Amino acid sequence: MYHYIDGAYAGALSEASAVPLYLPEPAGSEELLDAVDGLVIPGGDDLPPSTAYPDVEMDLVSEVQLAHDRALLRGASQRGLPVLGICYGMQLMVAEAGGQLLYDIGTDAPHCESHRLQEPGGRHDVSLEPDSQLAQWFGQTSLRVNSLHHQGVAEPGTGFRVCGRAGDGLIEAIESNAPPFRMGVQWHPEKMEAPHRAVVFGGFLAACREWARARR
Repeated sequence: MYHYIDGAYAGALSEASAVPLYLPEPAGSEELLDAVDGLVIPGGDDLPPSTAYPDVEMDLVSEVQLAHDRALLRGASQRGLPVLGICYGMQLMVAEAGGQLLYDIGTDAPHCESHRLQEPGGRHDVSLEPDSQLAQWFGQTSLRVNSLHHQGVAEPGTGFRVCGRAGDGLIEAIESNAPPFRMGVQWHPEKMEAPHRAVVFGGFLAACREWARARR
């Protein structure tokens, strides 16, 4: 059994002046949350669909990892910890909130374009709601982002609203309707250019600092 993650996540958090801590899968995983002021759920493997997709190749997240991630997310919600979900992380937040997923965009939303774009230069447009947290952070309502996924979000679930969409209508960002801070993005900000990383992870760290001050 291996624990592995792209070092870009820790790098982006460090750039934002955070101390990144990995939370590996052990028994009593929720207790790990006592050591942190916020939770990032990174990109990962595919979430398992409830029905078969015979013509779609999927790399399913392991049951152990999925149970661990769900426990961390539930523990964070109970504590009121700020949460940032990235790609798989956003999809997991939606699944836990009773939302609906697109287990394969080409199958479930054939009107949408492919969202697996070639790196490093593959980008598409995202439109942000003017009153969203992301629009306030960036000071604008349009972004150019990377895209590395074939699963997506159809409905965000209880407690979330859609705050960003791609040009084809696919949901690209969600945020909580009320405190605590919870945000999900479908792209990978840790792989974006430095100014973009600074905005997303800097904003997340600001929420973490506010939570930490309130806890004291």
